Amino acid sequence: MNNSVKTDDVIFNFFKQICDEKDDEKCVELGNNWINAMEANITKMEANLEEKDKIKHKDDIQNNRDHLNSLKGKNSSEWREYATKCMIEILDNKV
Repeated sequence: MNNSVKTDDVIFNFFKQICDEKDDEKCVELGNNWINAMEANITKMEANLEEKDKIKHKDDIQNNRDHLNSLKGKNSSEWREYATKCMIEILDNKV
């Protein structure tokens, strides 16, 4: 039996936590924590790229940063809606 933790499952469960959170402040806090974690991941990945790869992936990196910036300032309803869409996308892409 395969007991490895799948990234999609971890992400799905995180978004489920956002959807299930009854306290609006905590919901927004979870969403903001998601932004912070993703920004840190992008920064780490970018730091590990060679210069030619940074140039090659410049637009993708910027698009990801722009997407994260668009999430800043969302209220709890908007976070729940976003998280629901993400969960649906994960389920739709499960193999």
